[in-house]
Amino acid sequence: MSDTPEAVLDRLTQLYPKLIDLSLDRVVRFLAELGSPELRLPPVVHVAGTNGKGSTVATLRACLEAAGYRCHVYTSPHLVRFEERIRVAGRLIEPAPLVDLLHQIERTNAGRPITFFEITTAAAFLAFARNPADIVLLETGLGGRYDATNVIPVPAVVAITPISLDHMSYLGDTLTAIAGEKAMIIKPGAPAVIGPQGPEAAATLAARALSVGAPLSRHGHEWHAEPIEDGWRFAGRRWSLDLPLSALPGRHQIDNAGLAVAVLEQLQAFDVPAEAIARGLTRIEWPARLQRLTRGPLAARLPLGSELWLDGGHNPAGAEALAAMAAAAWTDRPLHLIVGIRNTKDAGGFLRPLAPHVAGLRAVTSPDDAAALPAEATAAAARGVGIAAEPAPDTATALERILAEATGPVRVLICGSLYFAGSVLAENG
Repeated sequence: MSDTPEAVLDRLTQLYPKLIDLSLDRVVRFLAELGSPELRLPPVVHVAGTNGKGSTVATLRACLEAAGYRCHVYTSPHLVRFEERIRVAGRLIEPAPLVDLLHQIERTNAGRPITFFEITTAAAFLAFARNPADIVLLETGLGGRYDATNVIPVPAVVAITPISLDHMSYLGDTLTAIAGEKAMIIKPGAPAVIGPQGPEAAATLAARALSVGAPLSRHGHEWHAEPIEDGWRFAGRRWSLDLPLSALPGRHQIDNAGLAVAVLEQLQAFDVPAEAIARGLTRIEWPARLQRLTRGPLAARLPLGSELWLDGGHNPAGAEALAAMAAAAWTDRPLHLIVGIRNTKDAGGFLRPLAPHVAGLRAVTSPDDAAALPAEATAAAARGVGIAAEPAPDTATALERILAEATGPVRVLICGSLYFAGSVLAENG
């Protein structure tokens, strides 16, 4: 039987004992041995931040494709299939060419230590260098300074989404420290477009931009995004646009869309008219970001009038966005949570913003995730912030128990981890 992407990745992953080891030395040396594909790419938009990276990239892709451009896209993590991480000229990479790339990486690496993310980044750069496209949308994996994607000499534009406390064991335990790591993708002369930030992060990003001579375009200063009656308004240095709401629900998606449009405003070599932006906004696809599940075996269990939603939010800032959605649009029926979270996250910190809006919670140990927090520990964390919570053996059982105890229509939100969201999408078909 021929290799699959998963089989090759499994072999390569065994070469390094640590899942994450932030460094550029290995990947720079290895890419040079592969012929430096990162130096043979179309213009690159490099995106870092804590929350909203994927939504911003998805918005950029939709708008650029609506204007007729071909986009290479690299994002992480994947939800169901590894191929989701690499989109070549608009299409998910096919398994056969991906296996060929991974075989080349395996031969060139020759058994030396290499991390999973370094492997996948090298595969993406090879695929992008060998196939024509107009632009690369490149999302960092973790941080910025030592992220494997931070080998692009001068991006066309750098984008920084909102920064909050996450991955603190790798990036530091203050917003200033975390912002300092993410700021290192800002390069001399490359416009830096900054999403909404707290004062510490904003000051750190501005200092980095000043030190390297990168023009700044900041939310609330050089660009603004505000809701209006039938959509939202973008106001920047060159553009003033009234636009439809994003296909991605939630007030925070106005900020993500605003960041994407502010990036497009800086891409002066690309012709992206307002009509293309408007079309793109209505066509965005980005699973597990406030996604309503209306089909599949889990959704089929719902009685008339109930709703099932899925979100990959996993840190306090993500929970605050969910809480804002609950307060603004989800007050018509009880909200119940099904939560699977990782042991690297602060479960109480994630659940605390949601507590005032939640009628109850069922905790699940996320399947096939070595870093899953046990359901009993998640339930205890929920009770610690005032949420009535019980563990459940799996998502289907959790949903059954919520529905069995309901006295009318309910709204159920599955959340806590992108890994958990991916398992739910696989289970739901």
